[in-house]
Amino acid sequence: MTQFLIESSWLLPVYGLLGAIAALPWSTGWIRRTGPRPAAYLNILITALAFIHDLLIFQGIWNEGSQELVLPWLQVADLKLSLALDLSVLNLGAVGLITGLSLLAQIYALGYLDKDWALARFYSLMGFFEAAMSGVVLSSSLFLAYSLLEMLTLSTYLLVGFWYAQPLVVTAARDAFLTKRIGDVLLLMGVITLSALAGDLNFNHLYEWVKTADLAPLSATLLGLALIAGPTGKCAQFPLHLWLDEAMEGPNPASILRNSVVVTCGAYVLIRLQPIVVLSPIALDALVAIGAVTAIGASLVALAQVDLKRTLSYSTSAYLGLVFIAVGTEWPGVALMILLTHAVAKALIFMSVGAIILTTNNQNITELGGLTRKMPATTLAYIVGGLGMVGMLPLGCFWGLRLGIDFLWQEHPYLVGIFLLVSGLTSLNLVRVFRLIFLGEAQPKSRRAPEVQWPMAVPMVILIVFTLLVPVLLQRLSLLPPGQYINKTAMALLIASSWLGALIGATIPLNRALSRSLNRPLRVLQDLLAYDFYTERIYRNTVVLAVGTLSRLSNWVDRYIVDGFVNAIGLVSLFSGESLKYSISGQSQLYLFTIVVGVGLFGLLMTWSLW
Repeated sequence: MTQFLIESSWLLPVYGLLGAIAALPWSTGWIRRTGPRPAAYLNILITALAFIHDLLIFQGIWNEGSQELVLPWLQVADLKLSLALDLSVLNLGAVGLITGLSLLAQIYALGYLDKDWALARFYSLMGFFEAAMSGVVLSSSLFLAYSLLEMLTLSTYLLVGFWYAQPLVVTAARDAFLTKRIGDVLLLMGVITLSALAGDLNFNHLYEWVKTADLAPLSATLLGLALIAGPTGKCAQFPLHLWLDEAMEGPNPASILRNSVVVTCGAYVLIRLQPIVVLSPIALDALVAIGAVTAIGASLVALAQVDLKRTLSYSTSAYLGLVFIAVGTEWPGVALMILLTHAVAKALIFMSVGAIILTTNNQNITELGGLTRKMPATTLAYIVGGLGMVGMLPLGCFWGLRLGIDFLWQEHPYLVGIFLLVSGLTSLNLVRVFRLIFLGEAQPKSRRAPEVQWPMAVPMVILIVFTLLVPVLLQRLSLLPPGQYINKTAMALLIASSWLGALIGATIPLNRALSRSLNRPLRVLQDLLAYDFYTERIYRNTVVLAVGTLSRLSNWVDRYIVDGFVNAIGLVSLFSGESLKYSISGQSQLYLFTIVVGVGLFGLLMTWSLW
């Protein structure tokens, strides 16, 4: 039975595609009489099957050890292509996290999109989304992983643009797609180069090739930078981070996955590429620099946001920045621990956020307040998710952050400061948002805010329990260190940074109007953070301006030089033909004279060239 389950593990990514296909009759309008609900039920059932199937395979692999499943795909002459899946405890655990959160998000969507006319289309896209994520995690080939990352980019575009009748949504979907494409194109260059150098794109074969690879420093650097470009875009890292902020225009059930497991897939590919990236110390330094800039910058920018979803999306970029630091310092275990614990807590927070948005029809934190008494389950979900996301002992993210600080304590003490700063700023931001939304007097838009119905409440309760049990799960998986190996000083600093951030967030004065300060230096700082250090404006005045200018120049050259030259030749031919027609007299002696003169001129020209 176990072997059969393992051999059928190729179905894990296929389940999502089956759900997407099963919903097509409703999403395309072929079936109207039943409404779109059957499509939702089918996808929920198929995702539940995928989750159960994954758990059974996980148990089998836990007992028997890792295996690789290779499925022949295409063989032509010397070309052999196959689909290779890496079945390990780590990969199957990640797939379980993806399918489990996807199942909860789909149940959640039953309440959130209850009256949306395109409910069936949303579930089709969610199935497509889930299939891409599961395939990326399980793939044992860089070629397959890259192909599925492209599929993930497309599904992101479709889900962000779900409400395509709104101009802002269309712009957000376009920008998210194009921003990711920049990283994808550079990653494709790295994949092609790696294929030419190593002759194989299977991860295990690449790891063997790295041991004997002898690349020039420049080649290794360019290869490493190309390989990290794709995950940089997928994980919303500087300078390709703007898409995650705009992607919040999509439905909140998709945002739950996007901020928890979608960005995790990009980081997961980076972790698997880390043994190849180590060929270039410059690429590793670039990872640390990108992660540090994003972690600090995004944590600061989040403090100045008034949009509920955006202030939390920036914290996602910040935590993925810590993952980049861990990979750049060659501690992939730290990166995996942060990814696991952050995904669970962030999914729970976004569930509570979605409940608030649905009930109040508003996501401006300056227009909300007094929701604690009106939405107790949502309040509890936000509190547990917030505690699980920062360094609060004993919940999940504490152990990921503590592990990173322990490993960086001796060799990279300045990076320890970044971990502590991110934890403190995140605590400050979460408490700030909590005070504005849940405490104080009810505002006009939050006076009538009943608790959400069971399709949204049940997933929140399940995830609350799971978030509280994450430390137990880590202990059962032997991921928590024995007490004698814990750096107590580092642990104390992490706890202190989180509590200090929470204390500052609880005591600083908050003006609901959040009006700009009359103090010019403070007003400049407010604007700097609120507009993301003017990154978008800098892009518009540099990259976008350069591309636009080059496009206009190319258009002018094409229109007036290339087309002008071609049109000139056409006009010369036309005028020549029109002129020569008047020389037609019908006298053969004139034709003979013309031929003799022409041959004579041609001979003279040939003779002149010889002189």
